[in-house]
Amino acid sequence: MHQTFDAALGINLLHANQQGAEHNRAHFDQWGIICLNVMSSPGAGKTVLLERTLAALTNEFKIAVIEGDMTTELDANRLRQYNVPVIAINTGRSCHLDSKMVAGGIHCLAHEYNPSDFDLLLVENVGNLVCPAEFEVGEHAKVALLSVTEGEDKPLKYPVMFQEADCLLITKTDLAPYLEIDISQIEANVRQMNPHVTIIQVSAKTNDGLENWFNWLRNAVQSNTAKSVMSLT
Repeated sequence: MHQTFDAALGINLLHANQQGAEHNRAHFDQWGIICLNVMSSPGAGKTVLLERTLAALTNEFKIAVIEGDMTTELDANRLRQYNVPVIAINTGRSCHLDSKMVAGGIHCLAHEYNPSDFDLLLVENVGNLVCPAEFEVGEHAKVALLSVTEGEDKPLKYPVMFQEADCLLITKTDLAPYLEIDISQIEANVRQMNPHVTIIQVSAKTNDGLENWFNWLRNAVQSNTAKSVMSLT
């Protein structure tokens, strides 16, 4: 069976993007940076999670952010208040970041800073529950967010992001008592898509669960550091 033109074009785009992602990852590995791709639908709480993360961990790690939005630098400006480098990328009509955009972002970062000084690069992707999961940017791990306000069925209706995630944060758990929502069912649906994903329940309002998220990040950074040390021995 012959592929349609659209199908062949999609495969070629993904292949080209994957090559760019591998190129980006090679830079991160050379610099000793761990890169995380943070993804969710709009309004799930990515930016406020990064605000809490920067407030808690900038004394422990040197962190930079690439902030993706279709328009404006509103979220980027929120994160700049934490005195970390924030590279804003406006994607226009594109509903996700891709490896070429992120390559431009890390080029800007490397122009102003020594990238080897950083421990962690957080890439906040465009709010979208579909496309970001299919376009790698060079990340070492994918972090997905799902708000309790989005319902229990989203992992089943939009499976790719949950299948690809290394860590899933169930956010806004403080709202659960006011909703007809079963968080255990959300977890069960996620596990159906991805049995091995780490699931962390958090509330940025009450701070519940945030320390578990911080510890996951600490382990990721320290594991990356250990690998770098081992490569030198």
